[in-house]
Amino acid sequence: MLVREELEMREARELSEFASLSSRTRGRNRPEAECDVRTAYMRDRDRIVHCKAFRRLKDKTQVFLSPLGDHYRTRLLHTLEVSQIARTLARCLALNEDLVEAIALGHDLGHTPFGHAGERALNEVSPLGFLHSEQSVRIVEVLEKEGQGLNLTWEVRDGMRNHGTANHPATLEGQAVRLADKMAYIHHDMDDGERAGFLSEDDIPLHLRKLLGKTTRDRLNTFVHDIVKTSKGQAFVRMSGEIGDAMLELRRFMFQNLYTNEVAKIEEPRAGSMLQELYRYYVGHPEELPGDLRRRMRELGESADRCALDHVSGMTDQYAMTKFRDIFIPKTWSRI
Repeated sequence: MLVREELEMREARELSEFASLSSRTRGRNRPEAECDVRTAYMRDRDRIVHCKAFRRLKDKTQVFLSPLGDHYRTRLLHTLEVSQIARTLARCLALNEDLVEAIALGHDLGHTPFGHAGERALNEVSPLGFLHSEQSVRIVEVLEKEGQGLNLTWEVRDGMRNHGTANHPATLEGQAVRLADKMAYIHHDMDDGERAGFLSEDDIPLHLRKLLGKTTRDRLNTFVHDIVKTSKGQAFVRMSGEIGDAMLELRRFMFQNLYTNEVAKIEEPRAGSMLQELYRYYVGHPEELPGDLRRRMRELGESADRCALDHVSGMTDQYAMTKFRDIFIPKTWSRI
């Protein structure tokens, strides 16, 4: 018997009746031979970790733009924290940890440079609109591996596409990642806000501290325990009403005091304008797009708008600033 088959049998034997079994995946867009030693979701996780878009996350903003400090989160660190929290939930609820990990590691692949400020800027400037969750799926379906995509399973792509607050993933594993994403950024963004001096524990409303905990670690612990208690043996993954409402109130507090803080976000308008100018430039000069995107325009008929979005949204913070300087800032003349 193949190792993969043994792993699939173990899933069927040990996981919850509501878990997504690797052997029952809805499959990939392109059929391919199974691996001898890895399940379908294990292969998806590995493909995401080894793709170029995943490596670029280490140089993309989470909350603070290009912060001077070694301990502020980047988009990659956020992704790893989401994965860790989601795997804890999956283990406690007897869900498929490999599927949870694949969704978590891939959920933000399509994020722009400069965090949500970059996403808003590209959404405003392009007639196509822009949503990072949809871009994450586009990356794994058509952009990675020189246009071949990663050919991930349906369940992983569904979880990536539907990790947003208003969305509803089809699997319980996707639901676990959706909650883990919210818990992670509330936890680590508060931690980063305190490190930067924009927030303190005393700023949090007292009733929330009494209910959820008086430290970021205590609050995360409360969220995890509440989800496990509420969802164990159920056909859903969610918080209780009381804790869920408190988390939403804490999230609103974060938006009011950090995410829209004028001092903390003072550079965001300039960062957004820079991305919009880069987008307009590449729409007007598609010949300067990378070769794989030019090939998509030539062979598949994709528009300059679409390919400019792909290029600019895929940039890291520093690369975007470098390209902006190269294109728009006059260089000192010298005689050679």
